[in-house]
Amino acid sequence: MNLSFLLPLGVIVALLFSTYLIFWILKKDEGTERMKEISSYVREGAKAYMKRQYRTVGLIFIILFFILLFLSLKGYSFIFVPFSFLSGGVFSALASFIGMNIATQASNRTANAARQNLNSALRVSFSTGLVMGLLVTGLGLLHIIFWYYLLDWLLPPNPDKLTTITTILLCSAMGASFQALFSRVGGGIFTKAADVGADLSGKIEAGIPEDDPRNPAVIADQVGDNVGDVCGMGADLYESYVGAIVATMALGVGSGLGIKGVISPLLVAVGGIFSSIIGSLLVRTKEQATQSALLKALRKGVFSTTILIAVLSGFFLIYTLGIKYVGVYGAVICGLIAGILIGFSTEYFTSSRYLPTRNLSLATSTGPATVIIGGLSLGMSSTTMPVLILGGAILSSFYLSGGYTNFNLGLYGVGISAVGMLSTLGITLASDAYGPVADNAGGNAQMSGLPEEVRRRTDALDTLGNTTAATGKGFAIGSAALTALVLISAFKEQIRILGRSLDLSLLNPRLLVGLFLGGMLPFFFCSFTMKAVGKTASFVVEEVRRQFNQIKGLLEGRVKAEYRRCVDIVTRQAQKEMVLPSVLAVLSPILLGLLLGVDLIIGLLVGATISGFLLAITMANSGGAFDNAKKYIEEGNLGGKGSFSHKAAVIGDTVGDPLKDTSGPSLNILIKLMTITSIVFSGFIIKNSLIK
Repeated sequence: MNLSFLLPLGVIVALLFSTYLIFWILKKDEGTERMKEISSYVREGAKAYMKRQYRTVGLIFIILFFILLFLSLKGYSFIFVPFSFLSGGVFSALASFIGMNIATQASNRTANAARQNLNSALRVSFSTGLVMGLLVTGLGLLHIIFWYYLLDWLLPPNPDKLTTITTILLCSAMGASFQALFSRVGGGIFTKAADVGADLSGKIEAGIPEDDPRNPAVIADQVGDNVGDVCGMGADLYESYVGAIVATMALGVGSGLGIKGVISPLLVAVGGIFSSIIGSLLVRTKEQATQSALLKALRKGVFSTTILIAVLSGFFLIYTLGIKYVGVYGAVICGLIAGILIGFSTEYFTSSRYLPTRNLSLATSTGPATVIIGGLSLGMSSTTMPVLILGGAILSSFYLSGGYTNFNLGLYGVGISAVGMLSTLGITLASDAYGPVADNAGGNAQMSGLPEEVRRRTDALDTLGNTTAATGKGFAIGSAALTALVLISAFKEQIRILGRSLDLSLLNPRLLVGLFLGGMLPFFFCSFTMKAVGKTASFVVEEVRRQFNQIKGLLEGRVKAEYRRCVDIVTRQAQKEMVLPSVLAVLSPILLGLLLGVDLIIGLLVGATISGFLLAITMANSGGAFDNAKKYIEEGNLGGKGSFSHKAAVIGDTVGDPLKDTSGPSLNILIKLMTITSIVFSGFIIKNSLIK
């Protein structure tokens, strides 16, 4: 019996269950009129931002579509490439937009559920995150199998048919990557510029509490949580998910496994969808739950999902490939274990339950300078474990799959390991995306004047959300590095198919130059995004100061702030600032390849992957530790809110915000987009390079 019937079944189950959750969430009570009003401000701001972003991105997509169409007509690629590129961006945008839209609908419903009990609030917020997770996996899988079956039907039978199909699928991943980069960079600039601007002008200058309705930037801050941490993260992981699957499908052809090697990663992904839905049903907690109990509730869902995937993928792979290739199943287990261990490593360095972040909070007693020094040091030291974990997963997957006798089969094992890690995406993304919903719910409760007990419940969810968000970023970074490695292998295979040999000796000067340039690019890229956040935040601060000075009665709470002004400022600046770094990611491999050949591109991609992986971990963990050190003090430790330590921690958190939510996460997409761009334009580069 052929198991390919499970592929459309997995898509249908994911989309139907996410639709059910959407209707279940929308049936929940929205709360008081004030709660509805605040939620509407956030919803309007998010839609305005997304409308402007899609208009900008749509224009660039159209330009790239015609460039790819021209190249395909000239014989540099297949005629289907521009259309698969366009559909990749559309599906990614669709998943992100629906997920973000339901998140903006759920914040006031979560706050209202918190008026009843903690478990109700957890169920609403977590279900919202699960919608995002299932949309990403369901639409991602739908996009892949749509093109696979369409091409299988349209293309005439020939020995290279599978190679042609997987090459076109790799090109579709470029559309998803391009959309993801704009969502991550633009959303990251928006969310952190609004957050930093609100903190500097509100908590530090005016001395008013976080999420205080008198602060004109608080709505922009809440909008940013949705466009950056929901929409941006969803697009990021959608791109990793699709990229890992299609690259592994391509390696399956090169490994000699044929159609079985192409179908196997899709079956692992389907097993992940079924398992994530079952695991999500186990996420529950009690009213008086501690942070440990809340974390345990989420872990129960994640661990149950992981175990189920291990069982289902074992059955699917052994049935499809045969017992001879049981090592490929071992590679899936390596990916699952690596994903969990990277999450634990991230949690250890960023959660206030452990020594690194608690020691960082102690540094606040001597001022913001020592906090910043300590946070950067923490981020740098936190790179050790993820590197060891990822290195162990790569070696184990390679040799378990038979890499010692068949190099290409070993590379396929590394690819299926990446798919295994990402197969938990449904529930992993749910655990991450619920955090911004809980954060918005807390802001809604604060601005609506709900009882302290409600804010206590939303704060409990928000604090846990900071930990799961940091863990999610670690997972995203680890999966991005593994996916990038698989894509580099697919690029090497594409060069071989095009009849060009590569000189991968470290004595090759072009390869060495590529390594240095690749190592530099993530730092150069981050300089743009960090500067963009600082520049945009300064505009927000100036606008808030203007309103405080010119709107009489605002600080006394007698009149409402002009929230839309801050949202408009951040929206305009985010769109303006995101273009240059995004174009840099696309043009660098093409231009350098045309000048110095494909040997340099290999070095460029390897250097960018290593440098970007380490820099992303450093930034994400430093920022997460800064954030949770502040939260630890706000819980009443070291003097609590308003103390000298708290003010120092707020400044540290302000520095950490663009590290963990703008620059660091954007690097995940940079390293993958550069590789996919190299694959798509490989034929053009080889024929037109100055160095043959």
